Amino acid sequence: MSAFVIVDGVITDAEAYERYKAHARPLAEKHGGVYRARGGRVTVEEPGAWTPQRLVVIEFPARENAEALLNDPEYAPWRKIRQRASEATLIILDGV
Repeated sequence: MSAFVIVDGVITDAEAYERYKAHARPLAEKHGGVYRARGGRVTVEEPGAWTPQRLVVIEFPARENAEALLNDPEYAPWRKIRQRASEATLIILDGV
C-alpha cells in the first residue's frame, strides 16, 4: 500500500531551504519517493481549523519506504537544515 509524506510549512530561511531541496529529492528518490506536489498554489475551498501554507506531497511505494527516508543517516543532516530553515508539520499518510 502506498504512503505519502505530507509537509505543511513556512520557509524562514530561503537560502538554506534551497540547499535542503537540492539534497532531499535524490534521497527521497533513493527510497522510492516521487514528488507529487511541492509548494504549488493552495486554495482553501472549505475553511476550517487547518490553514495550509506551503505543501509538499511525496508518494512512496509503502510506509516503510517513507520511514526509511526519515531514518536514513544520510538524510539526518539535511533534515536538521529543513527544521532550522522552516516551521513545518510533517506527517505520513497511508494510501488506499
